[in-house]
Amino acid sequence: MVFDQFSDKLRERLKKQQEEEAAKAEAAPQGFLQKLQSGIQKGIDVLNTDIGELIPAAAPASRAMDRLKDGLKRTRDGLMGGVMDLFRGKRIDEDFWESLEEILITSDVGVATSTQIVDRLRAAVKEQKITEPAALTDILREDLTGILKTVESDLMLESGLTVIMVVGVNGTGKTTTIGKLAWRLKSEGKKVMLAAADTFRAAAMDQLQIWADRVGVDIIRLGENADPAAVAYDAVTAAQARGMDVLIIDTAGRLHNKVNLMEELKKVRRVVTRQIPSAPHETLLVLDATTGQNALQQAKTFGQAVDVSGLVLAKLDGTARGGIVIAIAQELGTPVKFIGIGEAMDDLRAFEATEFVNALFVTTEEAAAT
Repeated sequence: MVFDQFSDKLRERLKKQQEEEAAKAEAAPQGFLQKLQSGIQKGIDVLNTDIGELIPAAAPASRAMDRLKDGLKRTRDGLMGGVMDLFRGKRIDEDFWESLEEILITSDVGVATSTQIVDRLRAAVKEQKITEPAALTDILREDLTGILKTVESDLMLESGLTVIMVVGVNGTGKTTTIGKLAWRLKSEGKKVMLAAADTFRAAAMDQLQIWADRVGVDIIRLGENADPAAVAYDAVTAAQARGMDVLIIDTAGRLHNKVNLMEELKKVRRVVTRQIPSAPHETLLVLDATTGQNALQQAKTFGQAVDVSGLVLAKLDGTARGGIVIAIAQELGTPVKFIGIGEAMDDLRAFEATEFVNALFVTTEEAAAT
């Protein structure tokens, strides 16, 4: 709006100036008039190009942050809403600390992590002689950012073929995550192939086929109940032959406490490693953020079985207790590669600690509007 108003006023002024100078055309030297008209036209051209280009260039970053805040709204209202209400209080006493710890624990931050956060805030109050709860807002923000920075990590991509093995229990959003990841990588110019190694469920293979068709990438699949390791072997061979940049292997969704199924995952991994010694280059575990502390247990068990290199926290838009991200960072230290904040294709977001924490905190302006 500001640029539009500015543009209209400047155009009117330039037009008026052009008309005034045209009235003096007969008296003015021809060369001078041509230079003047040329200068005016250049000014109009700048308005039509440079200013117009500034607006869309700034918009995507703003929209991306708004989308993140929208996706984290439930967690933001549930976790940080309770914290910020507490921080608007008048006193820092034992009741204050107990209430803060309770809010964190019930938001799936976990008992151990909640206690550690509260202890650090207590120390800050004593050291800095803080008396007003509101003064703890920035300290808590820095503390959470520091915790989450320890698990901030980019996806590892090789110069040749990158093999990504994706694991997780049924219902976590694993196959959907694979589809969105394929779309993300293809958007970055990568040649992507999918492998349907979840052969125990025909629906899983069909779902992955739908994603492959939607994204426009190749897929390798065998029949129902085929050996998952055989699918992985064929997929690696095909990916190498076709000059693919990334191969994403879907695996059977399974309960983390089923020993025989976890052994099957190890077998798939061994087959891939025999073909490419450094592969799989990433083993991503997809966790459903709405399952809270159970997700933490899954991360521990899968990590022991298949050497998980990174986590994807799906369905963060569906929970008011997204503190599990903090618990995982503090208790496990496993890198968090991506977070899922919605159903749209680009709602699989690379995890960035500062951006994540900023999206959780309510600004002064937003608080006043509520």
